[in-house]
Amino acid sequence: MTADGPMIAGGRPGPARPGPEHGRLDRIEVTGIRAWGHHGVLAAEKELGQQFVVDVTLHLWTAPAGRTDALSRTVDYAEVAAAVAEEIGGDPHDLVETLAESIATRILTDTGHPLVRRVGVRVHKPAAPVGRPVGDVAITIERDAAPIPAVLALGTNLGDREAHLVGALELLAGTDGIEIAWTGPVLETAPVGGPDGQGAYLNSALGVLTALGPFELLEAAHRAERAARRERLMRWGPRTLDVDVITYGELRSDDEELTLPHPRAHQRAFVLAPWHAARPTAELPGHGPVAALLTATADRDSLAPGPALTGFDRS
Repeated sequence: MTADGPMIAGGRPGPARPGPEHGRLDRIEVTGIRAWGHHGVLAAEKELGQQFVVDVTLHLWTAPAGRTDALSRTVDYAEVAAAVAEEIGGDPHDLVETLAESIATRILTDTGHPLVRRVGVRVHKPAAPVGRPVGDVAITIERDAAPIPAVLALGTNLGDREAHLVGALELLAGTDGIEIAWTGPVLETAPVGGPDGQGAYLNSALGVLTALGPFELLEAAHRAERAARRERLMRWGPRTLDVDVITYGELRSDDEELTLPHPRAHQRAFVLAPWHAARPTAELPGHGPVAALLTATADRDSLAPGPALTGFDRS
């Protein structure tokens, strides 16, 4: 990207490792969550209440947590159980279908957001008044999280720079769970800081809508770098390709591997300028409008139009 350091979000990737195929996520199951609720069509059900039992299945990529033993990289299932119990004991619904939907929504938009990308909810109503003896009445639903808008930055100053950018865009566009929403123009920039003697960089930015979790998206970025034979021989040295996660929705993260928003993006014209060209009213979470940030960057005068490449400069 530029010579002031790899703009990899939060640090250096480890050894090459495959990411998950979207749709084949890991699962955390929390079963038998019991609480008293007042859900039912009959007036007596709302007045007296009864016990409900809920099982939830959380679909997410657990490898980042497994590699580091860090709770921050997975879902706290104690919090999930507490949230489910609150939903059971909350405002009464006529239908268990509605209760199941409220639980799924709570997990996908609050307790499990954004790591949980799919949730299964099974609500049991063992005392349901169905007019004859039954062992249980249950409903099972499965819901997907809404796609997340994210911004990525691309940069290269080694080898066939144009091919590296086009290849990265094609790889990302072909990744299951990633949809390219817009791409900025390609700009040429002078190196900023780092070792002397580096060549100029080609940079751009792109927006995606993604069904991937934040660490899955980071792994997709790393796969694009590996495809360009990215080597980390010198800190802040020249590179065939950087692909950095700049934002992931409104998520704030201080994780050492994935700091969000990217900690230096607000100071870098080579990130902000192509982003602003494609989305003039965009804002960088925690820092404000991209347009205003761009005017304050020290490297703004080093920007020059780059080549017109297939797939770029499409808003």
